Amino acid sequence: MNSAASQHAPHNRLAHMPISLFAIVMGLSGTTIAFERIEHLWSWTIHPSTLLLILSAGIYGLIAFAYLSKFLRYRSEVIGEFNHPIRISFFPTMSIGLLLLAIASLQYSPSIALALWSVGSVAQLLFTLLILSTWIHHERYQVQHSNPAWFIPIVGNILVPVAGVPLGFPEISWFYFSVGLMMWTPLLAVLFNRFFFHPMVPAKLLPTLFILIAPPAVGCIAWLKLHHGVLDDVARILYYFGLFITLLLFFQWRHFARLSFALPWWAYSFPLAAMTIASSIMLEKVGGTFFAILTPVLLGLLSILIVVLLFNTSRAMLRGEICVPE
Repeated sequence: MNSAASQHAPHNRLAHMPISLFAIVMGLSGTTIAFERIEHLWSWTIHPSTLLLILSAGIYGLIAFAYLSKFLRYRSEVIGEFNHPIRISFFPTMSIGLLLLAIASLQYSPSIALALWSVGSVAQLLFTLLILSTWIHHERYQVQHSNPAWFIPIVGNILVPVAGVPLGFPEISWFYFSVGLMMWTPLLAVLFNRFFFHPMVPAKLLPTLFILIAPPAVGCIAWLKLHHGVLDDVARILYYFGLFITLLLFFQWRHFARLSFALPWWAYSFPLAAMTIASSIMLEKVGGTFFAILTPVLLGLLSILIVVLLFNTSRAMLRGEICVPE
């Protein structure tokens, strides 16, 4: 068998399955929560969020089963990913996926949500401790390794209160929120230093710039949960900073429009979903023409994006362009 054919052999495809596939679940479950918010806010009689939740949970199960198989059969490949200076940041997408599924399932089954939230929270803390320890005791990290994916281990902590408070765990939620918020600020400074004074991230990773939206957008949502829905100055600061980052990135649309499809495109989805959810909350709390226009625009863009991502991902998988050596 020649090398080109061997790359597409089933066992090799599994060996090269990237941990970043779990980002698909982040995008889908974030979109599920966005539709749940809109259905409640506008009293929709149809509930597309139910189908999206089933799809999100099903895809999570498939990816988790496949990655477990990879761990059992190609453990060295998994260890190699964890030791990779960029891919290591994607491991918490597993725990974040569980936290998002917990949030999305709250209205259907609090007991299922509690189970998902409990496992996701514990896993998120372990990943945060492991990854931060790796960053501290390193011998290989360079400035060029810093990228927006470094926010992923942090965003997961900020997510915990969104389901944690309704489930009755306010102090645990404050713990995770404090970790996420205080770690987000220095990491933001590190990344802007890289953007301003060092070469830009590789073109393939440019979509990960959208991850910059997630911490303030999710932070706004979590802060409101911790304060029982009271919109105060801190919530406004977090929301409007997230809105500014969103505008900044859309202002650079030409750079993103030139990119060919690759798995990092899924980095567009969850941050845009988080901003849509935060905007729908602002519409509910503040009202006004601006939020009445912004919220459906963001929801429409998010819906189109998810369709495009699902289509391109399915086509790439059928063509054997995913789970191949880089």
